[in-house]
Amino acid sequence: MVAEEKSIRIYDTKRTFFTKIGNTFSKLLTPTKVGINNMLISIKRASVVKNYKNMINAKDNKKEVLESKFEESYSLYLEAVDGLVIETVYKKVRQDNASDFEKDALSRYYNIIHLKENDETEYKYKKAQYLLNLDYTLLKNENKKISEDFNNLYIYKMDQSYKGLLKHYSIKLPEKKVLPAQKEEMYSKIFDALEEYTQNIVSLKNIEDEELIKECSLFETYEVGKLDQVDILDKRMILLGISRKLFVHSLPLIVAEKCYIKLLKDTRNLIVDTKISRKRENAYQLLLRMMEQYSQKLLQVKIYWNNNEDKAKYNIFASKCNELESKKEEIGLHEYDVRKQILYIREDMSYLNKFEDKYYRIMKFYKNRLVNLGDMKGLKDSCRTYSYKAKGQIKKMKKEVLDDAAC
Repeated sequence: MVAEEKSIRIYDTKRTFFTKIGNTFSKLLTPTKVGINNMLISIKRASVVKNYKNMINAKDNKKEVLESKFEESYSLYLEAVDGLVIETVYKKVRQDNASDFEKDALSRYYNIIHLKENDETEYKYKKAQYLLNLDYTLLKNENKKISEDFNNLYIYKMDQSYKGLLKHYSIKLPEKKVLPAQKEEMYSKIFDALEEYTQNIVSLKNIEDEELIKECSLFETYEVGKLDQVDILDKRMILLGISRKLFVHSLPLIVAEKCYIKLLKDTRNLIVDTKISRKRENAYQLLLRMMEQYSQKLLQVKIYWNNNEDKAKYNIFASKCNELESKKEEIGLHEYDVRKQILYIREDMSYLNKFEDKYYRIMKFYKNRLVNLGDMKGLKDSCRTYSYKAKGQIKKMKKEVLDDAAC
């Protein structure tokens, strides 16, 4: 037994002769494997582009068959790109001779793979997006000309993928079993998907809608520099506006409304939580713009309401807005702005009253703002209370400072 134990030897696998030989061969073969993978991807890419063109130009009686052929070739093409990541990029990273782009590509690949454990549908869409984008980006980085047909295929498939992903999130969000922390994560995923699409796909499209072009231009202003909390909320509001043009069916009205309500809530919280007056004012101005967008882009086109009372209230509010808009030139810009603020604050206060004292801090802010706008009278800054211990004793006075407004 002792002799057997002494005969056991432990080798360091990084230092053995055979391992060194294996590593050397692997390094020599890697460039060849890259070439083989690239050639295979090129063949599969050409095939899927051809089938895409045939599908687009197909007559009705052949469309279903050609669509099936296209989807099959598209799956084979993605498998080839997947092989490039597994067989080539992974080995280059492991051997420490990969570029920063390749290291980042592998890191993102692993993040997507982990999604499979919890949500296979999300994993499917995310992986397809990743592989298609990887090949598209590699072609751009190599300064290879991207054909118009492949560009159209890329947009077509990315459209399908992002619409499917947003629809999947929209189904999961209202589920009763979803915990508050999971809901928060789901909102973030919706906004992240909208941002990715606007950033990477919209710029490739031929957009003629002037309003959409304007909103995309506003979004681009937030693509550079460090963003604070107000900027992040503003960017998300712009993305929701864009979604009402591009994802009407994939992000249904009921889910878009939940997203608006979430942004309004976050902005109100920011107003009352921040101690910096400049930041508070910026958040307040954003809240006004957000309420206006919510009203015009969503509530105005809302068909199904929870009850007739809510619908009637909104119609009265919308009528007041239209009336004020018609008087804009007559009353002047300053007076118009003051009345508009009062109108939106009063409307939001009416909505928040349903939640009793839950939003007392923002209600206090609103009341003080209405005092400043001349729509509400304020109490005096102090009052006196008197107390007596016994007859003949000197009365004691207590001063209490009141920091509130009277309705």
